[in-house]
Amino acid sequence: MEPRIQYASTSDGVSIAYWSIGEGLPIVNPPPALPWSHIEREWQIPEWRHFYEHLSENYRVIRYDSRGSGLSSRLPTEYSLDTHLLDLEAVVDRLDLQQLALFGIFSNVPVIIAYAVRHPERVSHLISWCGVANGGDLKRPQHMTDHLETLISVDYELFTETLAHTIFGWSEGEAAHRFAQYMQAGLTPEQARLCWGANDKIDAGDLLSKVTQPTLVMHRRDFPLLNIETSKQLAAGIPDSRLRLFDGSSLSPYVGDMRGVVDAIDEFLGSQRIEGHVPLGHAHDSDASEHPAATPGGFRTIMFTDMEGSTGLTQRLGDARAQDLVRLHNTIVGSALYAQGGTLVKHTGDGIMASFPTASGAIECAIAIQRAFASHNDASPAEQVNVRIGINAGEPVAEGDDLFGTAVQLASRVCARADAGEILISDVVRQLVAGKGFLFADRGEAELRGFEDPVRIYDVRWRETA
Repeated sequence: MEPRIQYASTSDGVSIAYWSIGEGLPIVNPPPALPWSHIEREWQIPEWRHFYEHLSENYRVIRYDSRGSGLSSRLPTEYSLDTHLLDLEAVVDRLDLQQLALFGIFSNVPVIIAYAVRHPERVSHLISWCGVANGGDLKRPQHMTDHLETLISVDYELFTETLAHTIFGWSEGEAAHRFAQYMQAGLTPEQARLCWGANDKIDAGDLLSKVTQPTLVMHRRDFPLLNIETSKQLAAGIPDSRLRLFDGSSLSPYVGDMRGVVDAIDEFLGSQRIEGHVPLGHAHDSDASEHPAATPGGFRTIMFTDMEGSTGLTQRLGDARAQDLVRLHNTIVGSALYAQGGTLVKHTGDGIMASFPTASGAIECAIAIQRAFASHNDASPAEQVNVRIGINAGEPVAEGDDLFGTAVQLASRVCARADAGEILISDVVRQLVAGKGFLFADRGEAELRGFEDPVRIYDVRWRETA
């Protein structure tokens, strides 16, 4: 069934058309070829519709038209990073999405990067497909540029056919033709001439190091309009990212190995759906069938996090902004948990308690958390968030959804001994990860409340760990 078209209003009064299908973690997909878009027409393209249907089996997929295109307001407009952000913000706010993943394609990737840096408390993951951080990197051969600039002025239909076949690959005749028709419906010739070349000026390259979310960078090996090195540079510039390459030359993720693309996204986000892996903001939802509780048992590694000075943050920044920083903490910690196979056990006031099947996974998670907060603090020195982390391993007692016992109590006490920005572990954890490449500093034996014997503690040198 065709999705229902709805509207959101931007802060500058532009009406943005969108649709939403599926259930689960929201994946917001801005227009894939900014600003060309027509959310009704693309649903009528079989391959494109099948891609969304596959993705919506596990997630809530959201698409919208940019201002000036498709079913959104068609009034003359400027096209810039700021205006594209206004469109995206309007849809997210209209749907009241508290946590979402962003899926960027080609020229819209700078938009998802900028939104993720501007709203880190809301964005859990970033996904890039054949994308760039700087629109100026969208280099076309000069003869092709000259040819297209002539066609857009004199023959819009031939222009869209040429561009579509170039983007899709000349072997994809019928699929490319359908995309050309989609482009013709998305923008009038006058609007197309207005925006042609505008993407070259959209640049989010200086924001890459400020991205705190896990990021999946995907690329077609033989895509002719964007060298594979560009995606490698994109992945290298984002602290917590991974690169995945696919065969083929088409820009479209639904041409060629569509199932492989969906599987890669599902693998990246799939821990959102695995038993025991639920977003932090939903850890205590009443619908247990939708968010099943973890039932850990046996030997586990326990991790505690604790935000330092949360009361002081509230007094200094006010309730609303302090709560934003708490949500930032939850998003960063939640993303790291998902990436390392951790299970949220419970919130502990200003932090969380989590369990892991492996000690190395717990330490990797803790390192990712501290690096993400370090990046945030560098970018926002006036709103720093400092977290202490403690890790221990043992055989906790499982009761319902919670864990109890000596192993848990010791992890909590180790966390309490840590300073802001530190990761402290017990000696048993250090022994479990021997030879795994982590660096430690011996902090000596510590007297911990409730324990008769001193406990040897180690500091994880996360800044020096590769």
